[in-house]
Amino acid sequence: MSEQNTNTQETKLEGLYAFKVGMTQFIDDKGEMHPCTVLKYEPLVVSQVKTMDKDGYSAVQVAAKPKRKSRAKKVQTGHFKKANLQTGAYFVNEIKSKADGLQLGATVSINSLSKGDMVKATAVSKGKGFAGAVKRWNSGGGPGSHGSTFHRQPGSSGNRTWPGRIMKGKHFPGHLGDEKVTVRNIKVLDVIGEDNLVILRGCVPGGKNALVRLLKQ
Repeated sequence: MSEQNTNTQETKLEGLYAFKVGMTQFIDDKGEMHPCTVLKYEPLVVSQVKTMDKDGYSAVQVAAKPKRKSRAKKVQTGHFKKANLQTGAYFVNEIKSKADGLQLGATVSINSLSKGDMVKATAVSKGKGFAGAVKRWNSGGGPGSHGSTFHRQPGSSGNRTWPGRIMKGKHFPGHLGDEKVTVRNIKVLDVIGEDNLVILRGCVPGGKNALVRLLKQ
C-alpha cells in the first residue's frame, strides 16, 4: 500500500533505494551494542507510475541524483519532464508497490521505512575476480605438507567409463562475486530523517557506495 501527503508532495512506498556508506556499531535503547550498516538515502522522485492496464504489472519508477544539463540526453529529458527532472537522473529504478493516487514528481519520504521494520536488502556483491575452488566453493583442498602437489586444487573431477564426463554443476575455479545478492530478515535499527540515514542491523551485500534496494517483508 502507498500513502501520499498532498501538502508536502511526499509519498510513502513499500521500500527505498539507498547507498551503502559502511559498517559501524549501534547502541540501542537497552544499551546493547549491534553491528550495523549505514545507508545514505538520496531523495527519490516518482518519475513514472506503471499500472496493470498499461504495463502488465504495478510498480513505481523512481529517480535519484539529477544529471548535469550537459550530460542529459534528449530522450531522457522528454521522459522525466513530467516529473520536473529537466536534466534526467543518474539512477532510475523500480519499486513494486500499488500506485493508487501517486503523482509524478512527488518525493519519496525516507519515512517509508521506520524503526523496527524487517526488510530484505538486494545489491550487487563485491567482485573478487578469478578465484580457485578453495576460495570460491570452500573446498577442502589437499594435504598441506609431506610433498603434496595439490594443496589448493579441486582434486579429481571426472568419472569412470560411464558416464565418462564431468557432471554438470561441478565446483571449479571461476569468477567470484559481482552478482545480485539478496539478504532477508534485516532489522531497521533507526531512521535518521534529518541526516537521510538508514541504519540496518548486520551487513548487507555490496561495497562502499553500492546501491541497495530495501523492501519491507
